Amino acid sequence: MFGTFFNTMMIVIGSIIGSIFKKGIKDEYHNILMQAMGLVALGLGINALVEHLPSSKYPVLFIVSLAVGGLLGQRLNLESKFNALVNKYSRGNLAEGLATAILLFCIGTLSILGPVEAALKGDYTYLLANGVLDGITSIVLASTFGIGIAVAGIVLFIWQGAIYLIAILMENSINNDLLNEVTIVGGILIIASGLNILGIKKCNTLNLLPSIIIPPIVFLVIHFSHL
Repeated sequence: MFGTFFNTMMIVIGSIIGSIFKKGIKDEYHNILMQAMGLVALGLGINALVEHLPSSKYPVLFIVSLAVGGLLGQRLNLESKFNALVNKYSRGNLAEGLATAILLFCIGTLSILGPVEAALKGDYTYLLANGVLDGITSIVLASTFGIGIAVAGIVLFIWQGAIYLIAILMENSINNDLLNEVTIVGGILIIASGLNILGIKKCNTLNLLPSIIIPPIVFLVIHFSHL
């Protein structure tokens, strides 16, 4: 778990540094930083699709995942509940920034493969690299949205910790195909987040978040059906 601790601390430290910068940044610079973050999210999401979609052995799974996950998230009304909770303790557009931060930090190749490599091989390379990248990203995000971005570090810790434990418990069941499908869905969610930030299209990204759990469920069903 050392790598996850490092990754989390880099986000917290980056958020503190970014929030200090925020106090001295004029509105026009905040606006350009938001545009930059929106474009970064689009780029990362598109890259995830281009890199992983051609390798998918289940080319319709991401469609099913988004449809089923979206319906589940809408039924639970995750977006409204999340916004209400964040807005209760903050002002401005922190909810949008925090949602973007959670997706950028958690739904990426390094963030998913890192805990798996650490659990199965004791290799922290991915997590250490991811920590440095997330630290830099959190500085930019916090300079735009404020210190509340640090909360994403807590979410990341829980996310990577869960992956770490699952990897240990399911050592023989986790494979690259599953990680590939999760990354594809995650890439689409990051694109949606980028569209939100740029004001191109309002997507209820958090209502789509349950889509991430559909591929693991499908793979579990396939695994047990072959026992």
